[in-house]
Amino acid sequence: MENNTPDQFLQDELQTLAANEKIDSFREKFLDMHPYDQASFFIEQPEAIRLHIYTYLSPEETAGIMEHIELDDIKPLFTEMDPRYAAMVIAEMATDDAVDILNELEKDVVVSLLTIMDDKNAAEIKELLHYEEKTAGSIMTTEFVAVYESKTVKDTMQHLKAEAPEAETIYYLYVIDEDKHLVGVVSLRDLIIAEPDMRVSDIMSEKVLSVSVAKDQEEVAQIIRDYDFLALPVVDFQNHLLGIITVDDILDVMEEEAGEDYSKLAGVSDMDSPKDSAFISAKKRLPWLVILLFLGILTASLIGQFERTLEQVAVLAIFIPLIAGMAGNTGTQALAVAVRGITTGDYGKQGKMKLIAREAGTGLINGIVCGALITAIVYFWQDDFFLGLLVGSSIMATLVIATLAGALVPMLMDRLRIDPAVASGPFITTINDIISILIYFGLATTFMQYLV
Repeated sequence: MENNTPDQFLQDELQTLAANEKIDSFREKFLDMHPYDQASFFIEQPEAIRLHIYTYLSPEETAGIMEHIELDDIKPLFTEMDPRYAAMVIAEMATDDAVDILNELEKDVVVSLLTIMDDKNAAEIKELLHYEEKTAGSIMTTEFVAVYESKTVKDTMQHLKAEAPEAETIYYLYVIDEDKHLVGVVSLRDLIIAEPDMRVSDIMSEKVLSVSVAKDQEEVAQIIRDYDFLALPVVDFQNHLLGIITVDDILDVMEEEAGEDYSKLAGVSDMDSPKDSAFISAKKRLPWLVILLFLGILTASLIGQFERTLEQVAVLAIFIPLIAGMAGNTGTQALAVAVRGITTGDYGKQGKMKLIAREAGTGLINGIVCGALITAIVYFWQDDFFLGLLVGSSIMATLVIATLAGALVPMLMDRLRIDPAVASGPFITTINDIISILIYFGLATTFMQYLV
């Protein structure tokens, strides 16, 4: 017998109510759920059921659901909606969320929705659509409360009361002058405890941190993380206040950036979606694989250069996977540490030098331990001390160089203004394979007389 949880029973009941057009009962049970649970239920329904639900909910209620649905799942929903209803839903959403959704839709669909929408909402959305993707301007919202420095606390509180329902946050209010330049910030607490006839300029803090509208979203995320801000004002080059970025938007940015970095570290141009076809997944992965294929050919050709050495001491071939694998593993470890430090901003110029010194020391210690261990193992296994010494020395040198390469390559890419995450695990592994082969066979060829 199927063991349904109470949640599953509720979902089955909602689906039945929606299909049978029991509108009042559906609305009562559905709207009693948390918006996230509403979104989870909604996205799992077949299109036929969703089409019923659109008619049961107001655009404002549907907008609340859409704000909790992943962007990857948004496009088909707005495609199946009636265009006029879709335009009203977009108009009810926070401007930054509306822009995120419109960026997922086809251009002709966006134009159609903006044409249907009322002029005020359309103008606000168009303004944000003009900003380049992944910048502060593209993720900010224009739904905030700005207060004039010349106003009294009493007037400001009245203004706040009128504007608060539409604002994303009211815990911090940004203060502007008559020309709309950002001049300070005042907290809601300061406003509440201040005397009604005091001026905002008397209680505001002039130490307000802001970001340029063109600032990269990853850098904005670092600022909000470092300073523990709930929101951050966005200004133009003349310091006019344009909007704010709230912490919930930054959480989305951090998730997006982490996914991108993870995919690059795995040697994938873009993270696969569960809905991607085999062709699309292959298209994303193939470019790196082709590059790595040619690097692999280079590795094979290097081994071919030492064919004579292998012919004379065939046992050397046994340890090729061991040495190459150790180089790849230790390089990837150093790479992960370096990329994380660079992308989070934990390492300044001085910090990077410390990282290099630390990784060199780490590689040396690991190399000595692993080298000594493999020397002993090979000696007892093959009864050949010099062969063990050769493999152990190769392991030691390889781990030191591979660890340094794992740290230095992303730093070099960062210096060249290339995303350090593209120094992917497979890329570093293949590079370190080449280095390890050169070290191993170079030492073997140099000291051949002791092996034969």
